[in-house]
Amino acid sequence: MKTVKQVMSELKKKGDAQTRKTFARHGAPPGTLGVKIGELKTIAKKIKGNQSLACELYETGVSDAMYLAGIVADGSQMTKKQLDSWAKSATWHMVSEYTVPGVAAESPLAHELAMKWINSKKESIAAGGWCTYSGIIATRPDEELDLSEIEDLLNHVVAHIHKAPNQVRSTMNGFVIAVGAYVKPLLKKAKAAAKRIGPVSVDMGDTACKVPQALAYIEKVESLGRVGKKRKTIKC
Repeated sequence: MKTVKQVMSELKKKGDAQTRKTFARHGAPPGTLGVKIGELKTIAKKIKGNQSLACELYETGVSDAMYLAGIVADGSQMTKKQLDSWAKSATWHMVSEYTVPGVAAESPLAHELAMKWINSKKESIAAGGWCTYSGIIATRPDEELDLSEIEDLLNHVVAHIHKAPNQVRSTMNGFVIAVGAYVKPLLKKAKAAAKRIGPVSVDMGDTACKVPQALAYIEKVESLGRVGKKRKTIKC
């Protein structure tokens, strides 16, 4: 598969009605093909390294193709304009909170974009910004992180999370978890923030999904002795 037409044909073959229904309950827009993530990963292996094709797939606006694009694309090769465009055109939270941060976190511009997006008035972009910063925290050595800034962001979350838009509340909560799980010097600060925040209410639509309680999640990671263990990528 070397062209968008060929890939889209394959995606249409792999899509199924039940998966479309499941995705729709999670907020997927009309036109979503319903291709399982496992199938997308199989297709991704066939087009791995084809950066231009990945970008073309994202531009189709079809959610399945956009998610696939994020698996294939190398964020370190993308321009600020491209990454901004991806953030602005994300069709639903699986794209704005997984695909976009997945590539953005690989970019030298990750921090600049995360801080810019966090302050966006558009819910999906702000949510993507928090996920991108969480991705930076999860993948980069503590020596490369601005611990003072991260602590300030923890304080910001404590002060604003319960008044933030729906998806932003979810990703702010995820940010606190990321700090506690991946930044050992700030473990105590993250736990204190999580305790002050308490349960976070997020409308997950017609699904059984629940927002994890940050303190309990961090304490579980701590009990497993995995605090500070970094990831190679946040793509999934």
